[in-house]
Amino acid sequence: MTVQRADARRNYARILAVAEEEVAAHGADASLEQIARTAGVGSATVRRHFPGRRALLEAVFSERIEALCARAAELAEAADARAALLDWLGALTTYAASARGMADALVQDGMDDPEHVNACSVKLTGAADPLLRHATRAGAVAPGVTTADLITLVTGIVLATEHHPDPAAEAHRLLSLTMEGVSPRR
Repeated sequence: MTVQRADARRNYARILAVAEEEVAAHGADASLEQIARTAGVGSATVRRHFPGRRALLEAVFSERIEALCARAAELAEAADARAALLDWLGALTTYAASARGMADALVQDGMDDPEHVNACSVKLTGAADPLLRHATRAGAVAPGVTTADLITLVTGIVLATEHHPDPAAEAHRLLSLTMEGVSPRR
């Protein structure tokens, strides 16, 4: 049993490393079969560790999602609620623009299975909700704006700029324009 467990852990790590490379190269639609071949395992092994594409994508993005969640917690009670929210949205934009496939994974949330809840979206929303509440209480964000709205805006911006010569810079420029509309300076 112990040998199998160690072997299973190695397979998991190898599959995840290959999946990170494949998703970076091909986005959220990276071939699971290609990931299996490159990792040197069968498709059944990939599916045993990751029962579906979403599970694999969530694992690929989980470390950065955790970092974004930690950043949101650090900023939650900042004196300048607007700046804190914009800082976090900027960090989300930077990561989503650099992690090919993440925006696709977020936008596909619920499209093929409305009952499924994307763990990445849930974590991001939970982390950013206190930031948004703080900014709303401070009058820095229009009433009625939701965290889902903000994540959707960032996702849309990242998808719209992914083929730009400098996707991250263009995404940040468009985020700034958008936020001036959502939260104009007073």
